[in-house]
Amino acid sequence: MKNFKKTALIIGAGPSGLACAFELLKSDSGIKPVILEKLPVAGGLSRTVYDGKSGVDIGGHRLYTQDKYIQSIWDKFLPRQGFPSIDDIASGREKTYPQHGLDPNKTDDVMLIRRRFSSILFDGKTFDYPVKFNLDTILKLGFLTTLKAGFSYLKSIFIKRKENNLEDFFINRFGCVLYGIFFKDYTKKVWGYDASELSCEWGHERIKKLSLLKTLLNSFFGRFLFFKKIKDKSLIDEFYYPKYGCSQLWNLMADYITANGGEIIYNADFKSFLYSDKQIYSAKYIKNNNEYEINANYFISSAPICDLIKGIDVPYDVKQNALNLPYRDYILVSFYTNKFNLKNKTDYKTVNDITPECWIYLQENSAIASRIQIMNNWSPYLVEDFLSRYLISLEYFVNENDDFWNKNDEEIIEIAKKECEKYNLFKSNSILKSKVIREKKAYPTYCGSYKHIDRITSEIVKYKNLFLIGRNGQHKYNNMDEAMLSGINTARKIIGQVK
Repeated sequence: MKNFKKTALIIGAGPSGLACAFELLKSDSGIKPVILEKLPVAGGLSRTVYDGKSGVDIGGHRLYTQDKYIQSIWDKFLPRQGFPSIDDIASGREKTYPQHGLDPNKTDDVMLIRRRFSSILFDGKTFDYPVKFNLDTILKLGFLTTLKAGFSYLKSIFIKRKENNLEDFFINRFGCVLYGIFFKDYTKKVWGYDASELSCEWGHERIKKLSLLKTLLNSFFGRFLFFKKIKDKSLIDEFYYPKYGCSQLWNLMADYITANGGEIIYNADFKSFLYSDKQIYSAKYIKNNNEYEINANYFISSAPICDLIKGIDVPYDVKQNALNLPYRDYILVSFYTNKFNLKNKTDYKTVNDITPECWIYLQENSAIASRIQIMNNWSPYLVEDFLSRYLISLEYFVNENDDFWNKNDEEIIEIAKKECEKYNLFKSNSILKSKVIREKKAYPTYCGSYKHIDRITSEIVKYKNLFLIGRNGQHKYNNMDEAMLSGINTARKIIGQVK
């Protein structure tokens, strides 16, 4: 057992918290990571929820990074596949695999290489996502609309708006016409606010390099190696995905942490800190209705800022703004069925000739759900009897305690069933099992008191040994690899202080 001289208490066993603990242990820093996790499992917002032999991700998470160190961590725990997966074999499709890769039909700890397919359902028509400006798109939009969109985009090139909000961000990159078709209403559905009310920082965080020009270049040059090396994450053609869902990666990292002297305390709900002169020395948490206290030298939080702020002393206005930071909550309804009606319209071979999409974005104004998720296309190993069964889910972006959130599970399932029939996914009599998953504070939102985020975080980090990491810990809607990097960089900062 390692000889630890100091302790780092990490709040949250999501990607950032696990990565932070991993880095502390890997570096042999002499710092013991102890993670408090309020759930009984690791993974946080990126976890997989299992039901028997099947599993569904909360929101789905494509693993893709241009950071070599993050890639090396993924490869350490889940080496990439080098042989066909079971659906490759069943569909008869041919793919190229890395040399020395693993056979997913002979080993469980393997990272699948998946083709990325997504589409948009709008005005009764299906468009590729990201939108490809080809003959099919022109025919579906109509020649006149396409012409207007083209002139609108040209205008956006020469006459740039000052980016005061997300609407300005979108229009500067796509023009007013395409913004109105593909972004305006969908943004309101997902975030609960008009794009004009959201900070443009969301766009800079998530799709900062994406524009109509990039999507056009991708349409023509996306298959060429030189473009693949520079393309934005929003335009990737392939991604990695654990054989048994994202939780497989987090469980392996959690096992590594505990095997190397770290500790993870599950079902532990952070309550408050004990501190003196802006230096924290202890944290209180609740587990099984009992209160416990744990001492540490460093404190790292990936918890929502509105929860963390309750445990420290900051100026009154800062605390109020932090408590009022906006979030979007999430409900997923999954259906395990023996039928699925959406057929393949591409050249990419699929099992039972189903559509190859991982996601279908419902930009129909009449749709309540925002996305359809098809788990068969994420990993066939996550769907029991995948040759004849399907795991389909509908995703709803809501606010806690609004009318939809307050409906019971049976009511929500009935609404989702009707939407599945409306969009011809399957008939209700095809459903074998259904499940409702609720997630609070799933997406930090860029409006309201978010405008005070710099002041809020500056007051928090006045506590000399308190650090913020991860999506909720920093109130940033970042990607999984970026969340992990925030934990790793914080670990390195702490290690540097020790040395």
